[in-house]
Amino acid sequence: MSAFTAVVQVRLREGVLDPEAQTTQQALERLGFEIEDLRAADLFELDLTATDPDAAAEQADAMARRLLANPTVHDYEIDVTPNE
Repeated sequence: MSAFTAVVQVRLREGVLDPEAQTTQQALERLGFEIEDLRAADLFELDLTATDPDAAAEQADAMARRLLANPTVHDYEIDVTPNE
């Protein structure tokens, strides 16, 4: 078994209202920043023990599907790296 870190990034699907991002974008624009669009995301770093990176990704995917993301309104991405 090896140690891995799985990073799960969860964001709202395209077309789903994102009031946090809208508020942040408006505040940035009031500060003089010009941006086309802004999306808020949650980032989860999971330290896991698994036999290989694929097994660690499967564990992280199960966690995302069961708790970290709502598949109705969220998309998520998983990136796994070995811990040294």
